[in-house]
Amino acid sequence: MADYSLHTDDSITFLFKEGDQAAYTEIYKRYWKKMFLIAWNHSNDEVVSKDIVHEVFMSLWERRDIVDIKDLKSFLTTAARFSIFKHYQREKHRSELFNKNYEYNELANDESKLDALFLQEYIDGIVEEMPKKCRLVFRYSREMGMKNTEIADKINITEKGVEATLTRALKIIRIELKNYGLIIFAILHIINKLLH
Repeated sequence: MADYSLHTDDSITFLFKEGDQAAYTEIYKRYWKKMFLIAWNHSNDEVVSKDIVHEVFMSLWERRDIVDIKDLKSFLTTAARFSIFKHYQREKHRSELFNKNYEYNELANDESKLDALFLQEYIDGIVEEMPKKCRLVFRYSREMGMKNTEIADKINITEKGVEATLTRALKIIRIELKNYGLIIFAILHIINKLLH
């Protein structure tokens, strides 16, 4: 039997997508602890954290034929964050999360606003995993409202470079959202609002 621990992430990912259960087991061994810690940092609950990791790995196996994995570590990190937010959306912990960060009373009865906030948190997780230049350009443009000329001056690249980098960042976000089935009719207007 092959020693899968010697394989690169890319090699393991390829074998996994071919339906190799030993490769899937190796992915689990490599990344369950990191994913558990991500979940723990958000929930401070061991049972919830284990459930989240289990959910991610079950979904990964079930969707192995359709997921587009470019970077295994980033993919799983993003998947864990998304599962955390799905958990909060489903469970009573929703109010606890929003009491820390938002005016919950204004949002409690508005599902579309809650969905928008969860989606924004998920997109923030995707942005955090981007290459540094993509991350900076996206944040300067979308979060700080800077113009392309201002961004170009700030990070010392051309205005065309800013446009190309911003296009790349938006493409990364759209691909990640598509990979997790978030581009559906019910929230399409929210995605467009956040990305434009």
